[in-house]
Amino acid sequence: MREEALIPHIGVVTEIRQDTPDVKTFRVVTPEGEKPFTHIPGQCAMLSVPGIGEAMFSITSSPTVAAYLEFSIKKCGCVTDWLHQMEPGQQITIRGPYGNGFPVEGDLLGKDLLFIAGGIGLAPLRSVINYVRANRQRYGSVRIVYGSRSKDDLVDYREILEEWQTDESLEVYLTVDREQPEWDGHVGFVPSYVTELQPDPSQTVLMCGPPVMIKFTLAALKELGFADTRIYTTMELRMKCGVGKCGRCNIGSKYVCKDGPVFTFDQLGELPDEY
Repeated sequence: MREEALIPHIGVVTEIRQDTPDVKTFRVVTPEGEKPFTHIPGQCAMLSVPGIGEAMFSITSSPTVAAYLEFSIKKCGCVTDWLHQMEPGQQITIRGPYGNGFPVEGDLLGKDLLFIAGGIGLAPLRSVINYVRANRQRYGSVRIVYGSRSKDDLVDYREILEEWQTDESLEVYLTVDREQPEWDGHVGFVPSYVTELQPDPSQTVLMCGPPVMIKFTLAALKELGFADTRIYTTMELRMKCGVGKCGRCNIGSKYVCKDGPVFTFDQLGELPDEY
């Protein structure tokens, strides 16, 4: 752990984007207008509101973005409620980055990639997807399967429409849980959609979403012949202090904040059942 990653720094929220009714994306720079620090896709940072509290969030912007960091945050508690009331120009504190990140410069190089996300689970994967797009020649095919409860709950929907779906090197598949008048795309849950698409088991999977989605999608992938060693997920929601001191994320011999938050499913299979 780098010493500077333990020290909070002042961050200025320069832009706030409303993504869904309960998700906002916050753009953060230093008071000098620079990017607070560099990171690997999948790493997290601690955002703090003095006098209110602090919480760990995935960094959703790609490392290839040199000017700022972004965080897509769902309103679901004390700290997030306060953040959702902020206006551009206000200050917070930020420290990081934490965790191991996805192996974009290691095991993923040259691989055919299948991204599977549900709801706010797209946020941690967005950093990886845009990193791969910026270094497209270094990776194989890219397919993205993303679902949410409704059209309004699709995070980064404008970016998906205007950038991802217009990128001929990507295949993007969207779905919503139930039919609605303003939606003419696929309807159904993510696990069943994955089965319907019949992906090739030679692809490497990067998956994030609600636990129930992950459970049934993992079962679907295994039925299709995917090996646990080829399926990655991220578990940053279990992180608290970020430095292995509080013990909140400890399970067996692992600390999610130090050994994760990115794991393959064969690594998770080695942990105690209660995990």
